[in-house]
Amino acid sequence: MLDFSHALAGPYCTLLLADYGAEVYKLEARSGDMGRGWGPPFAGGEASVFLGLNRGKRGISIDLKQPQGLDLCGRLIDRMDVLLENFRPGAMDRLGLGYEAVSRRNPRLVYCSISGYGQGGPSRDEAAMDLVVQASSGLLSITGTTEGESVRCGYGVTDVTAGLFAVIGILLALRARETTGRGQFVDVAMLDSMISTMSSNYMTYLGSGIVPRPMGTAFPTVVPYRVFHTGDREIAIAVGSEKLWAAFCGAIDRPDLSDHPDYASNAQRIRNRGVLEPLLEEVFRHRPAGAWLERLQAAGIPASLVRNFQEVAEHPQCAIREMFPVLEHPVAGPHRVTGTPVKLGEMPARTRTPAPLLGQHTRCALQALLSLDDPTLDELASSGAIFESSVPPGTVA
Repeated sequence: MLDFSHALAGPYCTLLLADYGAEVYKLEARSGDMGRGWGPPFAGGEASVFLGLNRGKRGISIDLKQPQGLDLCGRLIDRMDVLLENFRPGAMDRLGLGYEAVSRRNPRLVYCSISGYGQGGPSRDEAAMDLVVQASSGLLSITGTTEGESVRCGYGVTDVTAGLFAVIGILLALRARETTGRGQFVDVAMLDSMISTMSSNYMTYLGSGIVPRPMGTAFPTVVPYRVFHTGDREIAIAVGSEKLWAAFCGAIDRPDLSDHPDYASNAQRIRNRGVLEPLLEEVFRHRPAGAWLERLQAAGIPASLVRNFQEVAEHPQCAIREMFPVLEHPVAGPHRVTGTPVKLGEMPARTRTPAPLLGQHTRCALQALLSLDDPTLDELASSGAIFESSVPPGTVA
């Protein structure tokens, strides 16, 4: 797989594929992926964000502005099953590397493009980054305080979501190729991805015609379903059925609420949330979070502390699930990364190798894939068509 992507959406897609065994060649210009500068924090000059997003990939650096570099890239594409890019629509066409051009030379190629708004439509050429698409997709309009202040989702949700859909699209296209023998173009838009993942929110709007507003941690169609303050810290509680509501009322020593006519059904609780939620808030303030969690979890109620990142990274559940493994990088040294989310019984994923240095695998990749010899590669390096970094002596490559 040849990975032209940069920043977050594309690299997250290829991160997942690499973890599950794909041979990913990350192609960068001499200036490198913009993600290499996303810090602090840095480790040995390497951005921690980049280290986490690009582990398990082989780094090659080719100057696509030079004819020799462009030719090399075309020859690499001939050998690939998948190509991924997340430039603005039209950028790859201007290089002569758009889908129509490269599919003629490699008809089996699955070619995936991630963009903000897709390859067509009036917004096609608009610049897009996560915050902007959180706004344009409607997410920001429902994320925030009840007073109406918009709040950005705490991680790059539109990028990551598009990366996930790109994985799905690539796998679907590869599966189709087993039948047709042909690759195809996979068009993934951040906007489309967010609308799809907000299906339940949009269906509530489409069914009611009521434009939703920010509700803090509350949920429009389930009550109680939000964060509550306890005697010492916040806990999140989700009571998603009438059976859970009865168990919940018993766990908080308020069985009288279970059959109360104002709260006996979820629909009634939604109508009367303005009274019920402050009542529950007052109940929870009388005990610390630990005591409430013991009661709620014993009753089968979904509940959790509002943990910070340190608490998550040190939690024994995450250790058992291997969600923060340690990798050894030739410059950054030992560092923790996030683990793989899907545990396959017969083919477990592995966080195999650290993120590459810029151009770290240029020479060995071109030798293996294109059978280029050292004198040819030396000439390409001297001309600037390729760049190769050297791993410091005494370190693990």
